[in-house]
Amino acid sequence: MITTDKTGVSALIKHCLSYGMTHFVCSPGSRNAPIVIALDEHPDVRTIIIHDERSAGFYALGMAQQLQAPVGLVCTSGSAMLNYYPAVAEAYYQCVPLVVLSADRPEEWVNHGDGQTIVQKGVYQNHIQYEYTVPEFINDTGLTVFNSNVSNAFDAALVGWQGPIHFNIPLSEPLYNSLEVDYQPAELVEFGDLEEADLKLDEFSELWKSSERKMIICGQLERDDALNTNLAEIAKDTSVAVLVENTSNLTDGNFIQCIDRTLGSINENEIEQYRPEVIVTLGRAVVSKRIKKFLRESNLRSHWKIGFDFPEMDTYRALSNSIKVAPNTFVYRVLKQIGILNNSTFGNRWKQNDYLVQDKLVGYFDDIPYSDLSVFETVLDYLPENSLLHMGNSSVVRYCQLFDPIKSIHYFSNRGTSGIDGSLSTACGASVIVKDKYNVMITGDVSFFYDSNALWSNYLGENLRIILINNSGGGIFKIIEGPSRTHQLEKYFVTEQKTKAKDLCKAFGVKYFNATSIEGIEAQMDDFYNTEDKQGAKLIEIETPNGINDIVLKEFFKYLKIKR
Repeated sequence: MITTDKTGVSALIKHCLSYGMTHFVCSPGSRNAPIVIALDEHPDVRTIIIHDERSAGFYALGMAQQLQAPVGLVCTSGSAMLNYYPAVAEAYYQCVPLVVLSADRPEEWVNHGDGQTIVQKGVYQNHIQYEYTVPEFINDTGLTVFNSNVSNAFDAALVGWQGPIHFNIPLSEPLYNSLEVDYQPAELVEFGDLEEADLKLDEFSELWKSSERKMIICGQLERDDALNTNLAEIAKDTSVAVLVENTSNLTDGNFIQCIDRTLGSINENEIEQYRPEVIVTLGRAVVSKRIKKFLRESNLRSHWKIGFDFPEMDTYRALSNSIKVAPNTFVYRVLKQIGILNNSTFGNRWKQNDYLVQDKLVGYFDDIPYSDLSVFETVLDYLPENSLLHMGNSSVVRYCQLFDPIKSIHYFSNRGTSGIDGSLSTACGASVIVKDKYNVMITGDVSFFYDSNALWSNYLGENLRIILINNSGGGIFKIIEGPSRTHQLEKYFVTEQKTKAKDLCKAFGVKYFNATSIEGIEAQMDDFYNTEDKQGAKLIEIETPNGINDIVLKEFFKYLKIKR
């Protein structure tokens, strides 16, 4: 087997493989030649090449999400690694183990006028779990220190509170030399069980039993059937309201599955009856700004945060305990042991409102004007079974929260930093890994064009479908509080644009569809989802009228109010 003559690089790749890291996203360059030689020549490594480093970072993020394993990012020296930063930050807040391998100039040439040279050490320090400068060459004297640092890095990436790590690799010329070595399959590292956290069972039991108004809120989670089953049992308790979002990947008839829709139906004179005393939070980011505001104003008695990541995060300004344990362990070991209390009708009150809203909305979308809202209702209804749905940020992910999740659909969205950059690239990366299912991306126009280099790729497959809702600007700013009251709304916030995707699709070899009505969408869905025509990735650009979208949505929330 051939590898680079830089023994520090080849030793690092060996460690990567032993931690289950077999996929790498590389971007072109010269200083990173020893890294790509070592990777490309190794029979157990799979690489893809994405030219745009910012897009490459999010490709790797999407791949790591689907693999549930670390994925490498390889770049040349200089500003290249800075372009990974948005994806690194997103991975940090989503707790995804991205591994950056950045080539660097030798340290003696940093800030001394050499080309493509910046201070690379410490660049990601606020948003990674570990950083280590890899020596160019390894000898017996330095091997113990090297092995210890690399092991510590992967432990930080993969155990408990997971997240991205950074290996900076200063390399001197010549860069392209190689040598012959014997092939040895990597021995996978086995992690020991994490030390059992103190679940504070007695304290929690006393609190839970003495509270009549209890709420469990689930943020972004990977699909977990055991957790779904156990939470569904808890949701039978009439004193417990279980709130989830589609990014929670949890579904049950007793869950409040559309938080904003249900919360928006409650009249002001009744709102106090829906405020909990105690909340338990599972998972990561919650999309709904309404529920955050509602709970921050609720004078909570106690908030128990469950999970390994960000243990001090006090989203609702009432954090009393942070238990570092897997969500299902807590639900099973604690809540299940307490049993069903039924010591109030608080949970039933939330569920009743949810059922009333569902009944009220029967037939509602048949009569509303053509708009973003009617388009979302239509395209979500056409999603193929067992698809992966990737939701763009801003208005897209919020609109999707207004519709009941589909049990067979797996939902994804970059809600770590909640930026618009990289949503499409993340979906493209996921489609590289999950080839036997549709990967459907719903995106707004600003987000799409901002990340359109995601299509500059040789890896777009038959399973990728992009639904571009083009309302000619940042429509989210007409929806959220604040911007619509300013004189700067249209120029600085909405930033109207008239770009269309047709020529971009032609340039990148993506099959293009266009629709300007519900009938136009429905007439093309069969062709859009057809894979037998072997036309590769497809995009449908749905143009909506930007002048009425916010009005239709505000009318929707007015209509939700339950009259008693």
